Amino acid sequence: MPSDRLGVLLVSGAHDRAHYAFVLASGAAALGRQVVVFATNAGCHALCRDWSGLTDAGRDALIQSRGVAGLETLREACLDMDVRFIACEAGLRAEAIEPDALLAGVEVAGIATFLNEVGGGQIVSL
Repeated sequence: MPSDRLGVLLVSGAHDRAHYAFVLASGAAALGRQVVVFATNAGCHALCRDWSGLTDAGRDALIQSRGVAGLETLREACLDMDVRFIACEAGLRAEAIEPDALLAGVEVAGIATFLNEVGGGQIVSL
């Protein structure tokens, strides 16, 4: 029987992809699935307290004005539903992001930790 775990691999630093990573993660968590979001390279900006480093970050205000949940709302929903957030140690270095810039509760680890957490579950890459 396949695992109900979902791994979301966020490589892109584009707002639309980061936003949808959190849509996917919060939706799966709301359905009772165990979810881990692993951000690397430019995707690490999505796990920062200040995510303005995402490409087209201003898009968030536009989608909110159209009645779509913004990135902050989705990230908070994920945290409330115990979605595990991992920032790639090498990705942080590649983007010159200090670990203290991350949201509280974000772990810093490598790909092996992510793959171990997902196990036999699904992995979606954005």
